[in-house]
Amino acid sequence: MKYITGTLYYLWKIYIGIAFAFTLVIFYPILLFFIYNSSLKQFTFRVNICWSRCMRILCFYAVEETFEDAKIKGPFVLVANHSSYLDIFLLYSILPHHQFLFMGKSEILKYPLVKTFFKGLNIPVDRSSSIKSARAFIQARKEINKNWSIVIFPEGGIPDDAPQLAPFKSGAFQLAQAAKCPILPITFINHYYLFSDPDTFCAPAKPGLAKVHIHCMISAHEVVESDVETLKEKTYRLIKSQLPQKNA
Repeated sequence: MKYITGTLYYLWKIYIGIAFAFTLVIFYPILLFFIYNSSLKQFTFRVNICWSRCMRILCFYAVEETFEDAKIKGPFVLVANHSSYLDIFLLYSILPHHQFLFMGKSEILKYPLVKTFFKGLNIPVDRSSSIKSARAFIQARKEINKNWSIVIFPEGGIPDDAPQLAPFKSGAFQLAQAAKCPILPITFINHYYLFSDPDTFCAPAKPGLAKVHIHCMISAHEVVESDVETLKEKTYRLIKSQLPQKNA
């Protein structure tokens, strides 16, 4: 039975990969056009919202969003747990009215098609170089000043023991303090069970209802007045509080 279930999971992951490739081919020329026309670059976020909604339809993912505060104002540093690639492509249609950029590991640039629009639209971070990391940090501050929010997964990637929450790194909280902007914690409650690591045969993958909890913001005043460790601990505790108890 385990192998039958694992096979079904793996077939679903293959389907998701095909859907991703199909939508990427469709939206790639449009994104490319906007990226290389600086005056139109602001429209790339709207294209990504369309892409996200197409993926949701093709992959049969509905989303249940729970907001603790309906009045979210940006720009902010969005901090979330990371246990699935769903976290990335669903977020655009979860917060379509708050333009944001992802700040993530530069390893993603090894994929040719992904490289072009990730580097053009988002902020890759090369952790092997302190100088390049500092440049990414400066770029993120500049984008916040331009009214773009920044999304950071403080676990540093998808943990090996996902969906358990790994310890947070400090970068997101240092950025929020430097930019004097609020932090928006988000918990992706069950994404791992809908689309887990594509390389793991028996790990779960299926269509279904993606559950997302958007916490109250940690205000800019609190961010500035608190130290990094306090902010890190509070955000970790908030995100963890909405995860299933057995994974907490």
